[in-house]
Amino acid sequence: MAGSGSSMMYSFLLFTVILSLQEMYRGKLASTELFTILGGFTSSLLFLVLLTFIGNYQESCGVKTGWGAVIVAEAVALIAAGTVHRVCITTCFLFSAPILYEVNKLSGIMLTKSESKTKRH
Repeated sequence: MAGSGSSMMYSFLLFTVILSLQEMYRGKLASTELFTILGGFTSSLLFLVLLTFIGNYQESCGVKTGWGAVIVAEAVALIAAGTVHRVCITTCFLFSAPILYEVNKLSGIMLTKSESKTKRH
């Protein structure tokens, strides 16, 4: 499993690459309905990698991660989606909701696994 430092670096690099590509091709992403939906999806990927970056940064600093990280990551992703097309804001939000649900579910599973390991020893 990757440490929080390397995961933080990779998520920041992915954030930079995705945002750069989205801004380079924003004319194409705003050209048709299907590409507009794709623009919202790429913005929701920005939400995911930025949430990973913020969570790892807070973990490395020893700060408890909460809903503030989710709000900041979602706000940045929605602003990035807004630079492409107005509809991308809505589709980004709609794609980000199930991603957040799955991340929360995965986090709960990993937390219970780590708690069960500490209780055994």
